[in-house]
Amino acid sequence: MLASCLAACFFALNATCASRSVQASGPMFANLGRLMVAVCLLGLFAHTLGHGFGSASTGWFLLSGVVGMGLGDLGVYAALPLLGSRLTVLMTQCLAAPIAALGEWLWLGTRLTAAQALWGTVIIGGVVLALMPSKSSPPRVRVRPLGFLFGLLAAAGQGFGALVSRKGVEAATAAGEAAHNASFGLNAAYHRILAGLVFTALWFLALHLLGRRPARPAAAADPATKRRAWFWLMANGLVGPVLGVGCYQWALATTPSGIVLPIAATTPLIAIPITYLLEGERPSKRSLLGGAIAVAGAVALTLA
Repeated sequence: MLASCLAACFFALNATCASRSVQASGPMFANLGRLMVAVCLLGLFAHTLGHGFGSASTGWFLLSGVVGMGLGDLGVYAALPLLGSRLTVLMTQCLAAPIAALGEWLWLGTRLTAAQALWGTVIIGGVVLALMPSKSSPPRVRVRPLGFLFGLLAAAGQGFGALVSRKGVEAATAAGEAAHNASFGLNAAYHRILAGLVFTALWFLALHLLGRRPARPAAAADPATKRRAWFWLMANGLVGPVLGVGCYQWALATTPSGIVLPIAATTPLIAIPITYLLEGERPSKRSLLGGAIAVAGAVALTLA
C-alpha cells in the first residue's frame, strides 16, 4: 500500500513536469527524452545492483511495457483531442482497475475480499465525482464517439499491462527469486520502460515517415531557456518513469492489481493541490469533495 501511494504521488508530481517539458521541448522530444533518461538510470541500477535481464520474469515485463506503456499510452494520446483531458483520464483510471481485477481473477485466480472491492469502488467513485464534466464545467473539446474507443484502449492497456506484470511476479516467484521487494520493482520498471521506449520510438518514426511528425517549439537562443528545458526533461524522466513506475512495479510485486490500480487512480486528485501550489489553478468544490471521498476510501482500503 505504501508503494501504491508513493507511485500515485510521483505520478501526480510528474504531471506538472511533463507539461513543462512538452511546452519547452515538444511532445516527441519530451516523451522520448523522459524514457531515455529513465532507461539510463534504471539500467544502471539493474545491471549493477539488480538482476539485469537474468530473471524468469524478463519476457513478461517486456510484454507489459509494450501493452501498458505502448498501446496504453497510444490510446491516451489518441483520446485526448477527441475527449479532452478529464474524460480521457476518467476512462483510463476508472476502467483500468476493474479490467485488471477481473483479468487477474480469471487468469491468475486472485480474488479480492468484499471489503477490498467495496473500498476500491469508493475510491473510483471519488475520482468520478471529482473529474466528471458538467454543464458548468464542460469538456474543452467537441466530444467525438471515436474518442471513447481510444479511451477504452488506454484503460485496457493500463489494466492488462498491470495484469501481465503480476504474471511476471508469479514467474519470478516460481523460479525461486526474491520478487517482493523494491529492488525487484525497479528492475521490472527497467524492463517495462525499455520496451515502452522501443515502441514509442517506432511509433514516432512511423509518424515521421508518414509526414505527421509532431511540431517542436522554436528553440530559444538564450542559455537560461535551454537549461530550463533540460531541467524539465530530466525531472520528467526521474519523477515519473523512474520513481513513479518503480514504486508502481514494487506495489504490483506485493499486492493484487485490483488494489494497486484504485490507489493509482487517485493520481489526478493528488495533482490538484500540486497544480494549485505550482501553477495557481484553484480547485472546484466538487473536485475537493471527490478527493476527500477517494482519500477516505484509500485509508479504509489500507486498513482492510
